[in-house]
Amino acid sequence: MSIYENKLGIKAWAEADRPREKLLQQGRRQLTDAELIAILIGSGSRNETAVDLSKRILSSCQNDLHKLAQFSVKELSKFKGIGEAKAITIVAALELGRRRKDVEPAEVQKVTSSIDVHEMLKADLADLPHEEFWMLLMNRANIVIGKYFVSKGGQAGTVVDPKIVFKIALEHGAASIVLAHNHPSGSLKPSSADINITKKLMELGKMMEIAVHDHIIVYNDTFLSLADEGYV
Repeated sequence: MSIYENKLGIKAWAEADRPREKLLQQGRRQLTDAELIAILIGSGSRNETAVDLSKRILSSCQNDLHKLAQFSVKELSKFKGIGEAKAITIVAALELGRRRKDVEPAEVQKVTSSIDVHEMLKADLADLPHEEFWMLLMNRANIVIGKYFVSKGGQAGTVVDPKIVFKIALEHGAASIVLAHNHPSGSLKPSSADINITKKLMELGKMMEIAVHDHIIVYNDTFLSLADEGYV
């Protein structure tokens, strides 16, 4: 019996050992270089899994990704199981990694006051004829990790679903959030609904260990902070 007859394809592996499932369950940093390359090439052959094929490719360049990045499409295509399409995918992925190193990291945005929140969101909320609800997500150091549109309403208000707010926060691993919406009328005075939803989200945030620091109301270049003004 050939040693290959007992070779199990990736689909027959335990789910936690499959590269794609492993990435989803454990995170990208838990994968080996071979497993990451296996995801790129998608499949191996009848006699070799994608991971084994990836290990063979890496072994040819002493497991050095810098050397692998120098391989051409033609050179990669010489490996049995690697056609032109798979070779192009590997080359493209490694080129993206190289370009990432050449790009200057984006300026870190940190929230230290309601003024910072307004500066980050005013362009998104300016000149709208209707209300929109947005949120900033922060990590434990109050560094902004994202800004997200939550809902859209009419001229007089917008409905905010707490489930959506915290779903977004949880999906992105936020430690805290700041809420914001605009008043097309130009009046910055919060409505009772604005105050009530803010208090509700703050209470829910305490239970979920996601702090809701503030809620600002925006009208173009002006704003009001519910926290600064003592509404919440």
